[in-house]
This record gives sequence, C-alpha cells and structure tokens, in this order.
Amino acid sequence: MRVVLQRVTQASVTVEGRIKSAIGNGLLVLAGIEDADTQEDIDWMVRKICQLRIFNDSQGVMNLSVEETGGDILVISQFTLMALTKKGNRPSYIRASGPEHAVPIYTKLIECLEARLGKPVGSGIFGADMKVALLNDGPVTIWLDSKAKE
Repeated sequence: MRVVLQRVTQASVTVEGRIKSAIGNGLLVLAGIEDADTQEDIDWMVRKICQLRIFNDSQGVMNLSVEETGGDILVISQFTLMALTKKGNRPSYIRASGPEHAVPIYTKLIECLEARLGKPVGSGIFGADMKVALLNDGPVTIWLDSKAKE
C-alpha cells in the first residue's frame, strides 16, 4: 500500500456535484492498494498515519501527531499511486488492485483508522470520479509505502 499524506487546514471530496466528506485540520490520505496488501500492511499504515509527528507544537516545531492534535482524516482511494513509469511515457496501472481486492482493504483501512482515533474518518467513493479540494498546510506532504517501510 502506498499513501500520500497531506497536512491540511481543510479538505473535501465531491462526487456527482455533492460533497461526500469534508474535514478541518488534519490529514488528507490518498491511498493506493495492490494485490499483495494484507492486514499487516493496513496495521503498519494506520500506526504510521496516526503517529507521524508532522503537526506543530506550541514552539512551531513539527512534534505532534494527528492523534495528539485531535485532527481529522479524509481517505481517498487513488489507484494512480501504483503507477509504473519505467518504460515510455504512458503510466501502467497493472500493479493497482481491482475492486474485488481493493474495496475490502480500503474499507478496512478506514475502519481501523476510526477505531484508533475513536471518531469517524471521511472517505470518498471507491472507483468514482471524485473532485478533491484541499488547503495544504505548510505545505507538508509525506509519501509512505508499506512494502518499503522507509
């Protein structure tokens, strides 16, 4: 699983002209899922997302996590994060999972984040044409890969 985390002051996802989910201060999580992803990948990703210290403390130092700040999370499925670009100029998305595997992983990721934070997590609609709006705070953007664990 690959995710891009963006620290935001606000973010929303719109589907078919209607806002599906919106958050204030917190994290926009763009999630790409591959067939090799398991509960182990979900657990690692949830721990990293919730504990990554990328929010400012009272001295303006990135020393707090989304858990510590009580921030919100919005999770959007994004198969393009699994793009292969080694050959040519047209990305291949063969590594991205189809809905039969990705939807349960995506749903479980959201459920695990909600359980960890003790509150609802916003989401998009898997496979839908979504319009994502955000106000990146910082900007702070972090890339995580559960297979690389860097």
